[in-house]
Amino acid sequence: MSYEGFGKREEGAAGPNDRGSAIALQFPSPVGQQTVYLVLTSIAVCHVLNDSMASLLPSIYPMFKSSLHLSFAQIGLVALTQQVTSSLLQPLVGLYTDRYPKPFSLPIGLGSTLIGLLLLSVASSLHAIVFAAALIGIGSSVFHPESSRVARMASGGRYGLAQSLFQVGGNVGIACGPLLVAFIVVPRGESSIAWFSLIALLTIILLIPVSLWYRAHLSPKAKAGPMHAAKSPVSPQKVRRSIAILVALIFSKYFYLSSINNYLIFYLIGKFHVSLHNAQIHLFLFLASVAVGTFVGGPVGDRIGRKYVIWVSILGVLPFTLLLPHVNLFWTTALTIIIGLVLASAFSAIVVYAQELLPGKVGMIAGLFFGLAFGIAGLGAALFGRLADLTSIGFVYNVCAYLPAIGLLTAFLPNLQEGPAQKVETP
Repeated sequence: MSYEGFGKREEGAAGPNDRGSAIALQFPSPVGQQTVYLVLTSIAVCHVLNDSMASLLPSIYPMFKSSLHLSFAQIGLVALTQQVTSSLLQPLVGLYTDRYPKPFSLPIGLGSTLIGLLLLSVASSLHAIVFAAALIGIGSSVFHPESSRVARMASGGRYGLAQSLFQVGGNVGIACGPLLVAFIVVPRGESSIAWFSLIALLTIILLIPVSLWYRAHLSPKAKAGPMHAAKSPVSPQKVRRSIAILVALIFSKYFYLSSINNYLIFYLIGKFHVSLHNAQIHLFLFLASVAVGTFVGGPVGDRIGRKYVIWVSILGVLPFTLLLPHVNLFWTTALTIIIGLVLASAFSAIVVYAQELLPGKVGMIAGLFFGLAFGIAGLGAALFGRLADLTSIGFVYNVCAYLPAIGLLTAFLPNLQEGPAQKVETP
């Protein structure tokens, strides 16, 4: 795979001492460049490993609930801690590294995840689990905005494809979590979680050459000092309105996904009396469908437009979410797979659309929307846990079935001209 041309000054671009000229932010213009699949593959594999570790925690909730006699509300608190830690820090990390790129923050951030896993393996109280969840969340808060930036740098202008390849790695990792728990943690106990710290160590090792590539292919201005973003293609008023709509869509998507990610196992055990092992397999099927849907969404958005993908992926699942609480086990599994496929295709399109709204703020946008995804999912887990304590898991699914109707707000998003990388003005 050719790396030629990356990190070089664009033809006709200003030299390092010229003022008032335009240069590319962190990455050069994709015109004439190839997509660097080696880097995209590396960062996607690291995303698999990172999110497989992060997804261990929801899959072992039943074990901790039984051994420590936790309520659903306490389980929701653990989920909220992990997700909010990520959601609060990610946009801040992205905003800072937009101006001051830190290539080696990637392997350093995974050190927090490694420590969190070791602590989780010996946790004997709710407080210890909450602290471990916070450490794992911090690791994700650093990994996601910076690795999303690397994916865009290596995209060669195919931003939807690059974002999907990166994001599908995360979904594959999340899907692997229940399987790892079912075949390793369940038969061997919570102490076996310590073995997954080796995955964290492997991820750190794999991220070192990615960080070296990242550092080598920063633009000269990015290396020299703080960067400043270009103007948006739409008015500031439309930018604010569009970001608000995208936030509402993320709320709809991840609030609903939270109900399945965190409570599908309890729903299947309570309603259909399946074993914990079989319930983990059902959850894996749903999460695998999310991974497939994520991969499809980006390239389709590159081809037909991201707004169309957002339309179909959010609003299109409404009939299936309304049916889900009223069907048998077979159709529950079938509907969750369909919901995962369709709903997951939205995220890559939303992130790239937002990056085109605010060119030059790649890290901040990635951090904001990954952070929102995690934070909203954590808030949903806590609220749905409390609601389940007061009513039932079935009632929760009946209530959240209407969330995809928020997809109607997509009609108010402006149509953007999707093209090459935006540029920024030098200070």
